[in-house]
Amino acid sequence: MVTAWSFAAFLSLFVLIGLSSVFLNRHHSSDYYLASNSVQPWLVGLSAVATNNSGYMFIGVIGYTYTVGLSAFWVMAGWIAGDFIASQLVHRRLRGMTESSGELSYIGVLSSWTGTTMGRYQKLAALLSLVLLLAYAAAQLLAGGKALQALFDWPRWAGAVAGSVLVAAYCLAGGIRASIWTDAAQSVVMITAMGVLLWVAIAALGGPVATVDALYQIPSYMNWFPEDLAFPGAAGAVLFALGWLFAGFSVAGQPHVMVRFMTLANTGDMNRARVWYYLWFVAFYLMATAVGLLSRLYLPEIGSFDAELALPTMAQELLSPVMVGLILAGIFAATLSTADSLILSASAALTHDLAPKNIERPLLIKLATFGVTLFALGWALMSAQTVFGMVVMAWSGLASAFVPVLAVLISGRRPSEGTLIAMSAVGVVTALLWRYFDLHNMVYEGFPGIVAGIAVYPIVQWIQGTRDEKTQ
Repeated sequence: MVTAWSFAAFLSLFVLIGLSSVFLNRHHSSDYYLASNSVQPWLVGLSAVATNNSGYMFIGVIGYTYTVGLSAFWVMAGWIAGDFIASQLVHRRLRGMTESSGELSYIGVLSSWTGTTMGRYQKLAALLSLVLLLAYAAAQLLAGGKALQALFDWPRWAGAVAGSVLVAAYCLAGGIRASIWTDAAQSVVMITAMGVLLWVAIAALGGPVATVDALYQIPSYMNWFPEDLAFPGAAGAVLFALGWLFAGFSVAGQPHVMVRFMTLANTGDMNRARVWYYLWFVAFYLMATAVGLLSRLYLPEIGSFDAELALPTMAQELLSPVMVGLILAGIFAATLSTADSLILSASAALTHDLAPKNIERPLLIKLATFGVTLFALGWALMSAQTVFGMVVMAWSGLASAFVPVLAVLISGRRPSEGTLIAMSAVGVVTALLWRYFDLHNMVYEGFPGIVAGIAVYPIVQWIQGTRDEKTQ
């Protein structure tokens, strides 16, 4: 009962913060989707990192680390390094192009980057992003359902429904401003919850030295690289790590994360936003990986145990009811902070990119948001995949569709509409085929997807050059 009250108190706080944004609502589409480009750098940084580190971190990464051991470190190292490289190349240019183009959505900015109308590409890109964003949102709702199932023994659908109701409530009230405000509050709870659990877990094991010794007693668990690498030795290790660096770089193709930087009040404040973002990101990912390792000591591997329930199960064993409520609130905060962002980005793709004519009426925009939420909930209730698998699939699909396009555009090239369509299509198909044939066990599927998408541009240029030579 105490746990339930603690959990309810934190959730109520988030909802009230989100709902309070209604007082600044200007009731037009640019405010609903971009907060009228008025967000301060610290809010942008905390919101972006809370959106990026979602139920995937609390449920997916900890479950993955529980299963594979120390080699999960390379997921963290590669992801953060790739993310940082992307931020240096993309964020400032994307924010500048948002201002000059006047577009409201990530897809709209890409489609207008060259200064010409690319309606067909915008429709294709919107359709791809809508499907993948919905899959991603469904994974977040599923993560919330798993957390409540572990802690309160609720049916899995109950947590998914509760999450979707809360997300819809404050998204409809204040749009992206509500999402950003709640993200900032949720980020504090997320890092506090992870820090408390890590501290208690290490203390209960007798301190850092005793904890490390206990981890090394588990056969092969503290190996730096997995034993089933596609290639033996250093080559396989480099390929494994490089694949996860591309996973981090893939952040540039995530509309729900990049739109945070598009809302920044001043392009000159981008570095300040990055400082907030990376300080939080590194600290939280380190703690999440450490908790994943420790969970194996408290929860010895059992045949039927769902590894993605390691964190909530471990919290129940170690913490008081009030603190268990905090952990659960942290997990739920993580799922909500990403789910609301995904739903708003999907809504923008539907109303401003896919629709025959931009939808500007606030009522219709909110109806689209509500419809997107219902669809994501339905997907979550019917899904049989793991949270980790759904997130990586959606993340790699979005990256393979849009990172190749961004890479070419920020280099100063001006590809034709047909070239952009081919780049996105080839990237996504390559990533999906890579996963279909189980090659993702060798290297993250976004790696070949991004490379294949980028390779389309020089191939098209070569073909066009050959044709020009023949006509001369």
